[in-house]
Amino acid sequence: MSSPGAVFLIYHELELPGRALREPQAGYVRYVVREPEFRRQMTWLRQSGWKGVSVGEALNFSEQKCVALTFDDGCETDLLAAAPVLHDAGFGATFYVTVGFIGKPGYMNAVQLRELHGLRFEIGCHAMTHSYLTDLGAKGLHHEIADAKRELEGLLGQEVKHFSCPGGRYNLRVIQVARDAGYHSLVTSRVQVNSASTSRFALGRVAIQRETTVPEFQQICAGKNLWKLQARNFVQDAAKVLVGNRLYERARARALRSSRD
Repeated sequence: MSSPGAVFLIYHELELPGRALREPQAGYVRYVVREPEFRRQMTWLRQSGWKGVSVGEALNFSEQKCVALTFDDGCETDLLAAAPVLHDAGFGATFYVTVGFIGKPGYMNAVQLRELHGLRFEIGCHAMTHSYLTDLGAKGLHHEIADAKRELEGLLGQEVKHFSCPGGRYNLRVIQVARDAGYHSLVTSRVQVNSASTSRFALGRVAIQRETTVPEFQQICAGKNLWKLQARNFVQDAAKVLVGNRLYERARARALRSSRD
């Protein structure tokens, strides 16, 4: 009998009525979920017998129907919008913070980060400067992964166990540095259902986007019909390897602008 699996969801900034988004670019906005829609998603989970949990909790892979709720970057709306909704639903979550962004406009400052941590939410690391890790040498990787961990732990006064790769970029060198730094897990943007047999340093996640419909959200949480997302993921990964991260991001930005126009 196979072990139970769990889908790990990725969120970013949540949009609050009357509050300007941190970035206006189409490539960024497509990953911004409106707060009322996020609230509806969490309500559906709770009413349907699902449990939203942190990465640390999800890695137990219990028989309970659960999804891991993760947030990347450390946006201010993690505390202002996500935390109240999660608290109301009785859900846990992991907030992956980009250490070098702490205190910058649109991001949590140190006081807010400690407040979020004090609400018993799990805090993970999303690197030091959000650089694509596969582009870096040994010194850069150590700074982004190990130095960021140490600085974040100093702010929180507690061990930081989980790491999230910016842009989902990772390779064997990234994994080894994360292991050596003392992390317990590493999450990527690979679309898959995780189980006890999945390497804890190659955990997949599925991004919830601005236009994700309710039926799509329900299918994602159940780990059903992920093949379309996996196929798109495969093509994107191949393009990143072929042309490199910088050229890929430029081409992607142009395509999104054309689509929006």
